[in-house]
Amino acid sequence: MSISLTRKHFLGLAGATIGAAAMAACAGPSTDGAGTALKTLSPDEWSKIKPASSISFMSSHPGKSRDTEMKLIEAFQSANPGITVNLITGGSNYEEVAQKFQTAQAGSEVPDVVVASDVWWFRYAVSGAILPIDDLLKAVGVSTSDYNPGLIGDYKHANQQWAVPYARSTPLFYFNKDHFKAAGVPERAPATWEEFAEWAPGIKSANSAGSGYQNAYQYPAIAGYAGWTLQNVLWGQGGSWSKEWDITADSEASVAAMQWVQDSIVKQGWAGVSSKNAITDLQAGAVSATISSSADLAATLKAAKEANMRIGVGFLPGGSAASTQVCPTGGSGLVVASKTSPERQLAAAKFVTFVTNAQSTTALSAATGYLPVAAAADISSIVAQTPEFQTVVDQLKVTRTQDFARTFLPGGDQELAKAATKIMNEKADVKSTLTELRGTLEGIYNKDVEPKLKA
Repeated sequence: MSISLTRKHFLGLAGATIGAAAMAACAGPSTDGAGTALKTLSPDEWSKIKPASSISFMSSHPGKSRDTEMKLIEAFQSANPGITVNLITGGSNYEEVAQKFQTAQAGSEVPDVVVASDVWWFRYAVSGAILPIDDLLKAVGVSTSDYNPGLIGDYKHANQQWAVPYARSTPLFYFNKDHFKAAGVPERAPATWEEFAEWAPGIKSANSAGSGYQNAYQYPAIAGYAGWTLQNVLWGQGGSWSKEWDITADSEASVAAMQWVQDSIVKQGWAGVSSKNAITDLQAGAVSATISSSADLAATLKAAKEANMRIGVGFLPGGSAASTQVCPTGGSGLVVASKTSPERQLAAAKFVTFVTNAQSTTALSAATGYLPVAAAADISSIVAQTPEFQTVVDQLKVTRTQDFARTFLPGGDQELAKAATKIMNEKADVKSTLTELRGTLEGIYNKDVEPKLKA
């Protein structure tokens, strides 16, 4: 590809040039039918608006957070007695929420506030389905500086703010300390995947007599965002799905990394792929280690305690080429729909900023394991109760921006999952599968992105 753009440059260009057609390609919700030219009110105009008495909030309750969300809604309504919030279950995951939000665009009623994943918020922005919220934040007395800069900055493009961070996470390395002890290996997360590969046969051998035991390591289910978690292995071995807009999925380093993944399953036989939920496999004692979202931290530790099981957590392992900055962030932010009245949008802004303030984000973090998104959040009480949470906060300092191929190519994440399925579940040839993936991703870029950047 001839165009090489930084993330900041691309996002600035995108706001001016990429239309709905670019975001409609490939799998997932279309964003057709919404224009990109949005008329927003000035701060002075917002000051004359009276918030609506009722708004709706569509969520997938990430991290099994429905009860916490209900408590946050109750607290908001207590602080804002003139506004009622209706919580809508948009599905069991971010993709189902995206589908329902898209479907709602065709009607007269859309949810006012929506949980938008790291893969979907950008499509909403360039299609005009959501509102830039800079002036809305000012109208309710909140600044972007009130948020963790590494998280709030993920939702900027065209010099505008499009969301605030909400249920944000990093993957963690979860492991059964008792299984590690039985194998005589250190009771800690491995520093590199190569180190774990040395431990793995012994771990599996020492624990395989257990009822239902399967593997020393369980890769997350392909449907559970394989493109997200596999970035870690790729980065550690010097590979990647892409470097900015250059697709590198079949580079020598990327092929070597994914060959290592396949070999751990097929040749070495100490790893497997979860059919549904790897963290549940760990909680059942069926596997010794896995990678899962920090959002699973609280529930996993609770389940381990009830089962008299010792579960540890650590940073994601590095690799032969990189031992640090091999962990991506992920999760979701809160967006405000453009196809509602200013009164509802103002009420929505009040709600969005309330449930992401220091007190609210601390409550969500304590209940789940999500990162505290407010800059002023005090996590001391969480760490005192759950020392493992410090790992989540510490790992955030050494995270890395996700590959463009996953977060900005329309349908890119689904294509990564298809390739991972072939390699990990169907034992397909790694090199040819990744070469085919590169061709598919470049086709998406050439057809749906590059023409808009050159326009």
